[in-house]
Amino acid sequence: MTELGEPFAMSLPAISKHLKVLQHAGLVIQGRDAQWRPCRLQAAPLKDVADWVEHYRHFFEQSFDRLDDYLHSIQRKEKKHARKQRRK
Repeated sequence: MTELGEPFAMSLPAISKHLKVLQHAGLVIQGRDAQWRPCRLQAAPLKDVADWVEHYRHFFEQSFDRLDDYLHSIQRKEKKHARKQRRK
């Protein structure tokens, strides 16, 4: 755990908690070798997450594009309305 924590400004208990969460999620496997507790990344579940995110990415991109179009139309209407108000 000390090696894992070197690049981060975290305490050993915090690193231990993070590792337990990752183990519970099936992303890290921790073994035993005498006093050593080597950890290994189990990256296969990340592929499932990436596939899920990719599936919904298209949906959200389309939704944000529609929202962007709607906001631009509102801005155009407000500008047009403001010009009419100034003319009066």
